[in-house]
Amino acid sequence: MRKRSGTLLFLALLFGGGWYGYNKIWAAPPPPQYRTSEVDRGKIVATVTATGTIQPLVTVLVGSQVSGTILRWNADFNQQVKKGDVLAEIDPDRFRRELDMRTAAVAVARANLEQARVRLADGTRERKRIEGLFQKGTASENELLIVQAAEAERQAAVQAGEAQVQVAEAERQASQVDLDRTIISSPIDGVVISRDIDAGQTVAASLQAPTLFTIAADLRAMQVHANLSETDVGQIRAGMQAEFTVDAYPGRKFRGTVSQVRFNPTIVDNVVSYITIIDVDNEDLALRPGMTATVAFEVARVDDVLTVPNAALRFKPPEGSIKAETGERAEKAERPAEARERSAGGGKGRKRDGASGTVHVLDGKTLRPVNVQLGITDSRSTEVTGGDLKPGDRVVTGEIAAAGNGKPSRFMKVDFPEPEGPMMAT
Repeated sequence: MRKRSGTLLFLALLFGGGWYGYNKIWAAPPPPQYRTSEVDRGKIVATVTATGTIQPLVTVLVGSQVSGTILRWNADFNQQVKKGDVLAEIDPDRFRRELDMRTAAVAVARANLEQARVRLADGTRERKRIEGLFQKGTASENELLIVQAAEAERQAAVQAGEAQVQVAEAERQASQVDLDRTIISSPIDGVVISRDIDAGQTVAASLQAPTLFTIAADLRAMQVHANLSETDVGQIRAGMQAEFTVDAYPGRKFRGTVSQVRFNPTIVDNVVSYITIIDVDNEDLALRPGMTATVAFEVARVDDVLTVPNAALRFKPPEGSIKAETGERAEKAERPAEARERSAGGGKGRKRDGASGTVHVLDGKTLRPVNVQLGITDSRSTEVTGGDLKPGDRVVTGEIAAAGNGKPSRFMKVDFPEPEGPMMAT
């Protein structure tokens, strides 16, 4: 009994292993299953995408032209200001003392001028007296020349005194300007975006004017500065409509108009892009400076056209699954994947006018290749402008992989017979 049970168990294992090996090696695999999509009519909008930042229409950096200590500030973040409003004050004591010194210098210069004028008047009187004596013969010609030279010298001193007064006046005015500049005023109507100073802080304006405040003119009118790739810049022009989203409002789309495509290139890591300006209304103040925008430019649109999924143009059928029709069509259907990618190539927003491709229609259990001419495309579908394809056809977009390494399962369940009677240990 024990030998019979062991023999039956051995035969069952042998039969199961043989059956598994046969199915694994020689048995034909089950036919592949495919994902399909129905050819339909619809619209396709070709777009070009770019990223950019939200910027105010006008931004003014308010700085200081004089050095000193901040005495107080009067404007804070998000505060509305008018042109001429005092934003901050720099300690004016040093500048007032300088102005007093320059005012005194003006007074000294004017006194020196008056003194020179008195001397000139005395010299003129002396010259006239000597001239009278010279005409009477009681004064020599040499005495006349001496008094004439003295008068000319005093005349020059008066002119020098007048120039000194002008210099002193100019220095006093410069000191007055420096004193006035201790009052930092708003140059425009707008909103304070940033305040970069605090009371007691020292401002050093020796090399360049430090930025104290940043003011945006009007946040109800904003701009998007989008970085447009050099491959797409030829499709964008002023006046086009643009649509964009920001991370702060994921479900909301904003719209604007392209106002400028700048000629100046921006090169980062050998990648060339061009700044494109998009004007946007921001009446509800939802958009804020510095936000990142994802922009889509509509470059082409077609309505009520035959469309196929982009996945159908990329699909490569397995070997032996294509129905043989004509040598030419079979050869095109079995071309390399690289050529197929080129025919279905181009990304979102690319025009495929004049390009061709191949899709595969599921005909029973075999695939029938169909050559088509292509138009514009978006991220999901491509326009079909020609070819033997009609609405309702089901094109293959991919193969359904079975469980186990992406291949159809060929395993079968083997039931082993129960041994007759209990197994006895030897």
